[in-house]
Amino acid sequence: MDLKQCSVLVTSTSFGKNDPRLKAKLESQVGKVIYNPTGKPLSSAEVARLLPGIDGYIAGLDMIDREALQSADRLKVVARYGVGFDRVDLQASKEKNIVVTNTPGANSISVAELALALMLALSRQLPEAIAATRRGEFPRLSGICLEGKTIGIVGLGAIGRQLARRLRNFDCTVCAYELYPDRVFAEEYHVELVTLDRLLQTADIVSLHVPVLPETREMVNADFLKKMKAGAYLVNTARGELVDEKALIEVLQSGHLAGAALDALAQEPPDPAHPLLALPQVIVTPHLGAQTDGATNAMGWMALNDCLAVMRGEQPKYRVA
Repeated sequence: MDLKQCSVLVTSTSFGKNDPRLKAKLESQVGKVIYNPTGKPLSSAEVARLLPGIDGYIAGLDMIDREALQSADRLKVVARYGVGFDRVDLQASKEKNIVVTNTPGANSISVAELALALMLALSRQLPEAIAATRRGEFPRLSGICLEGKTIGIVGLGAIGRQLARRLRNFDCTVCAYELYPDRVFAEEYHVELVTLDRLLQTADIVSLHVPVLPETREMVNADFLKKMKAGAYLVNTARGELVDEKALIEVLQSGHLAGAALDALAQEPPDPAHPLLALPQVIVTPHLGAQTDGATNAMGWMALNDCLAVMRGEQPKYRVA
């Protein structure tokens, strides 16, 4: 296929943000590039309106379901700018001979660093301290140290392992629940592999690092939360669909959990009236785990190279379907 006859849709709003060479290369290689007109993840209907005439799609966190793909009359590839592909209908893509790729490992360090930052912010009540100081107050808020505490990592994949590496120097105990663990890594970094129940019972902070699958969707439900150690914290830098938000609100309001830090919500952006946003013990950030120069550049090049490869009739490096 002559790339100069191709059109590419790019919906990730950070594509090329830190490395202008990405957009320059894409625009020089293909005939037409259409960028996200909304500045946020697209709904199924919005995707459907943009797909006619599109050959390649570098996709952000859009809803790419069967209904959206019905209007794809030329599409050859959906190159997910990120790791998760739960919002892409893989069966519908297969039926239309659309290749789906992702960018594994590109954001692992950035997300792990954010998870650690949120742990520190929760344990030292940093948002409350900053807000109070700006109001002219000077409270002596009592925090906790990570030293001597137990940190539970749910999912010891690429991000979970990066987090475990960074926690090693905090003199805390790290335990992890993982169905298919890297035992060599766990031994080297002194990560205790435990059952999920054991992790929830002992961890002072629980950090989520699993993909959204049928078996993990809303895994953080009322039963999960009640099993967590009283006074513990929950950190989610993975996906909002992992958490039953109503159940989380209830355990936070009851005082069973001391707080939560969430970089992902079930609905993004959230309604300003969302109850979680009103709780002072909750930190909510706008899904910025991968929004660093290193992560966006890596994701950009991986997605771009695979998108162009498929349109040229070549095999992509990071194919998922």
